[in-house]
Amino acid sequence: MYHGNSIRLLAGNSHPELAHAVAERLGVSLTPCMPKKFSNGEINVKISESVREEDIFIIQSGCSDVNDNLMELLILISACKTASARRITAVIPCFPYARMDKKDESRAPITAKLVANMLVSAGCDHVITMDLHASQIQGFFDIPVDNLFSEPLMVSYIKRYIDGWQNGIVVSPDAGGAKRVTAMADKLGIEFALIHRKRDGKSQNAPERMELLVGDVRDKVAILVDDMIDTGHTLTLAARTLHEKGAKTIYVLISHGLFAEAHMASLNSLPIEQLVVTNTVPQNEHKEQFSKLIALDISSTIAESIRRTHNGESISLLFGEWAEGRGLDMII
Repeated sequence: MYHGNSIRLLAGNSHPELAHAVAERLGVSLTPCMPKKFSNGEINVKISESVREEDIFIIQSGCSDVNDNLMELLILISACKTASARRITAVIPCFPYARMDKKDESRAPITAKLVANMLVSAGCDHVITMDLHASQIQGFFDIPVDNLFSEPLMVSYIKRYIDGWQNGIVVSPDAGGAKRVTAMADKLGIEFALIHRKRDGKSQNAPERMELLVGDVRDKVAILVDDMIDTGHTLTLAARTLHEKGAKTIYVLISHGLFAEAHMASLNSLPIEQLVVTNTVPQNEHKEQFSKLIALDISSTIAESIRRTHNGESISLLFGEWAEGRGLDMII
């Protein structure tokens, strides 16, 4: 199945469920490694098997304790590098600090660039990630970066599980997501709409509201698409705006369901049918708190990208019909 050196799959503490699912799909075992924390907060890693001249893939997502998980990943990369690994690929389903990708005000840090520099300095040779907040983050690296998309999975989900999607409209909650929703609308053969957020006043504390700039959602199935949910504030404003504008039903599809500062009880009261996220970050706890939450499994996409990378094959197949065909087993 594999050519040359064997795959060595390692996992940090951020998302063990995803790591085990990827290992099962690849038909390999996770290489035993024990990241642990000392009493003063320092992280130590022990890899229990030889990785000399092996092709290493380290699965670690930027979620929960982001700084600890990032440091754990860097130490794992460094440990493999000093153990003479042939190639080290960091598999980061949710890239940390991805929202800090530009200098949008005076003295603001571009932390996504800093993370890229740290990964390369630690000894990383290749990065596989998913749905970067901004595509230009790939340019922060001097090593290959494969940015996978959850869009084909979401298109498959819409076609299989959303009733009346043919009379639907794909909606972006901000102008930054226009490219994302237009591409999805084209694949589905339906219309798209854009929402604009504005403040009622010049003060930073002024109340916010949303206006529908493009498209008509009245009596249609509104499919709200975004790349990330954290506080849930944008989702709340957008869902209420679509409801007020007469949308028949509202479905929400989001790549990274962080929910770091979200009040799950308030999300339950929103006028939406379902909130669909991927499992780039763990969702079991969130599903217990939010009955409308559905998680899509990306392990097949991650596993296939690892297999193709190891064998030197193109991964362009993962952006089209192959990924859309994973719909039969994508709900977890």
